[in-house]
Amino acid sequence: MSGKLNLVSDRNDPIRIEAIDALLTPEQVAKRLNTSLDWVWDHSSRKAPLLPAIRFGGGPGRAGLLRYRASKIEEFIAEQERLSSIIHRRSGRRIARPTCSPTETEE
Repeated sequence: MSGKLNLVSDRNDPIRIEAIDALLTPEQVAKRLNTSLDWVWDHSSRKAPLLPAIRFGGGPGRAGLLRYRASKIEEFIAEQERLSSIIHRRSGRRIARPTCSPTETEE
């Protein structure tokens, strides 16, 4: 989904982009995070955890165009996963083990 920006140039050739870290729309981020579009909007500006948004244009509130670097969204997911595991360990709760294997069925 993402790659690093690599600009290649010499005196005879214009700069060309070999790979790019894609910019995602709020709709694409909502789909990737399996959340609502409203959740993405809220966490792009005012609610924690804040999504790493890029705002094009200005103005208060929702004015301006929002985009998100694909790599930063993946980092956001990894960080939330890390924080969740820390909180889980501190709570002392354990995840219940299944009583049957995934291939067995209850009758």
